[in-house]
Amino acid sequence: MEKEITIIGEPTSNPTTCKFTVDRPVYPGSSAYFGNREAAKLSPLAQKIFEVPEVENLLVADNQITVTKSGYDPWPAIGKQIGAKIREHIRSGEPGVSTEYDRTLPSESEIRKSVQQLLDREINPAVGMHGGWVELIDVKKNSVYLRLGGGCQGCGAADATLKMGIEKSIRELIPQVGEILDTTDHAAGRNPYYQPSK
Repeated sequence: MEKEITIIGEPTSNPTTCKFTVDRPVYPGSSAYFGNREAAKLSPLAQKIFEVPEVENLLVADNQITVTKSGYDPWPAIGKQIGAKIREHIRSGEPGVSTEYDRTLPSESEIRKSVQQLLDREINPAVGMHGGWVELIDVKKNSVYLRLGGGCQGCGAADATLKMGIEKSIRELIPQVGEILDTTDHAAGRNPYYQPSK
């Protein structure tokens, strides 16, 4: 008998976003972002999830699917529908993302160059007004690794700055970017905004 598929839905700091962790990889070792239904044509999994009308965009990364919704329906109701679509997809035996998707990705060096130019031109001048900066640490396949420094390090708004500002700008410039990861240790450094109590 087939093992039951376990999915855990967890809210994020953004009330319109929820992370679904599946008990098995759905896109092993890789990540893919789908900003709308049209972008999902190379992902049988994303196409299934977009059948839920409130779904606006989603990120598939190994065994996690982060979904952003529109509308006023609460997550418990929408989450059940999304969980059902994920299970339906897994039972189909199809890949989460087609191999053709990989062929559409820009090279790591192209992504690195574009992200660095964006940081230099727009993002760092903006966060610099608050004494912060953003550094590109690495690009692996289509995942981007950033570190926030200065006034951004440990700032309570750092997550919002990353998700709402930086991430949005990077995705507008390079829609094929998968995960955008913050590698900052927000409690360390010479002058972090937030310092844990002694």
